[in-house]
Amino acid sequence: MFFRRWLANPLQMGSIVPSSDALCQRIVRHTRRAGDELVVELGAGTGVISRALLAGGVPAERLYVAEIVPDMAAHLRQVLPGVMVIEGDARSLPDLIPRHLHGRIGTVICGIPLVLLPKLEQRKFIDAIEAVAPGRGFLHYSYCATSPLPARHHGLAAKREAWTPLNFPPASVWRYTPQG
Repeated sequence: MFFRRWLANPLQMGSIVPSSDALCQRIVRHTRRAGDELVVELGAGTGVISRALLAGGVPAERLYVAEIVPDMAAHLRQVLPGVMVIEGDARSLPDLIPRHLHGRIGTVICGIPLVLLPKLEQRKFIDAIEAVAPGRGFLHYSYCATSPLPARHHGLAAKREAWTPLNFPPASVWRYTPQG
């Protein structure tokens, strides 16, 4: 399913294969969440990171995953019981996440290949994340050797939290937080 989706639209997918267990574990390790906070995953794909988050202790009812591709969203609903699967465009996140949950999100994890987008489109994703998780920033995993986002241009501080040479292709986990 993953490879077929990549063939259909390679710009929506960051890789031709799902994330490795090594990358998933690094993402889980850097996910922050207080007891009543949610974790939101953007671009959940086949759900490998979602399953790692669940195995790492995130309760199913506290995990929201967004997927733009209808077939993949349907697959996620089948393989992630109890998880809130949202079918839609992450740029519309403020409309997709119930209003009463805005500000109650510990970590947003982004698997969307933002590096491939123009700065204006990157900004739309950043603004959508900021609207539901004000001041929290987000984790972004990428296959770039350097920051996939022009952080300063977007008013963000960037920190490479982890590097995963055992992933194919090798990947980094970046934390972006609003400056000032």
